[in-house]
Amino acid sequence: MSAPALKPPRLSNSFLPYGRQVVDDDDIAMVAEALRGDLLTTGPFVARFEAALAKTVGAQHAVVCANGTGALHMAARALNLGPGTKVIVPSVTFLATASAPHLNGAEIVFADVDPETGLMRPQDLEAALARAGGADAVFNVHLNGQCGELEQLAEIAEAHGARIVDDACHALGTAYVARDGNVHPVGSNAFSDLTVFSFHPVKTIAMGEGGAVTAKDPQAAEALQRARNHGMTREPARFEHAADAFDENGEPNPWYYELTEPGFNWRANDMQCALGLSQLNKLGRFVARRRALAARYDAILTDAAPVLRPLKRMRACLPAWHLYVVRIDFELAGISRSRLMRALAAEGIGTQVHYLPVHRQPYFTRRYGALSLPGADRYYARALSLPLFASMGDDDVERVVDALKRHLKL
Repeated sequence: MSAPALKPPRLSNSFLPYGRQVVDDDDIAMVAEALRGDLLTTGPFVARFEAALAKTVGAQHAVVCANGTGALHMAARALNLGPGTKVIVPSVTFLATASAPHLNGAEIVFADVDPETGLMRPQDLEAALARAGGADAVFNVHLNGQCGELEQLAEIAEAHGARIVDDACHALGTAYVARDGNVHPVGSNAFSDLTVFSFHPVKTIAMGEGGAVTAKDPQAAEALQRARNHGMTREPARFEHAADAFDENGEPNPWYYELTEPGFNWRANDMQCALGLSQLNKLGRFVARRRALAARYDAILTDAAPVLRPLKRMRACLPAWHLYVVRIDFELAGISRSRLMRALAAEGIGTQVHYLPVHRQPYFTRRYGALSLPGADRYYARALSLPLFASMGDDDVERVVDALKRHLKL
């Protein structure tokens, strides 16, 4: 039997946030099943979700964790990105892309981005590598649901001996069309070592909080598992203290574990994974609806230029839209961004800005000094995220655009 179609609630008289989860009765039933089980954490739903996620994105391995920040930190740990290493991060991203590897000891080198997409371009990566004198890894960000020129970025990174972690917290369900015509789901690691996902409520699927890392190398997957669980191991082959680890017959003691390197508790629980498993079954429907809503926005904003333009589309990307971002020339419109956001909020329409470039955050300016990244600054100056989530109706899009055009006098 085919899955029932989404039935968007009529939200036209309600507040429209920029993003929200869609939780149905079957999601609640799956969580209730987990609650009735014997194990509420590190139980059967964890393994079931990991297997389903790996199959969905075509990955060899998937390791689920508490949130996207934990996933980024685990990725840094798995690649040994600690003190004395450098990681390149595009400046237009959420704080965690830079903070997570930095908390593991790496220094961050910020790269510029395309002002029309917010994505790091090959020339931006080359410039950051030249400024840094090389790097150990690149944390490449798939922003708003789009991915950049993955093959070229991978070639540049490989030429400089840098590993690649794809921050795909915005891009579950996105795919990349390679030069040879083959389609690679984001998360398959066709052009990266690891891929990080987030399942925050505003993302394409929700776990309340939740994250995951996919890997193609079994040793990396083992390192990720240790990194999410205090840095400890229960694998007898890894035990170093044989006298403590094994009994008189050479069998591993059933209670025994060892600390390989101190770490955090980034584990996900079974309730989270039960919700994630149920949501993952709807990923295709959620992505299709988000694409349809983005197409509707595109269609009725065609006459808004030059004051307002949608993001530039990447030719080789099949996006699963997380955010619908428009670029607004606020000076030409004669209205400030904050005044526009407040006016839209007064009409029940929520908007957001993704993101203040991280190189401008006080901590990083104190650590690295002022940087000139004009693409990132220009993208930030014009970006506004409009409501986009799978339970919106077409009339909600029309309501948003009508209000937007009125306040911009279009």
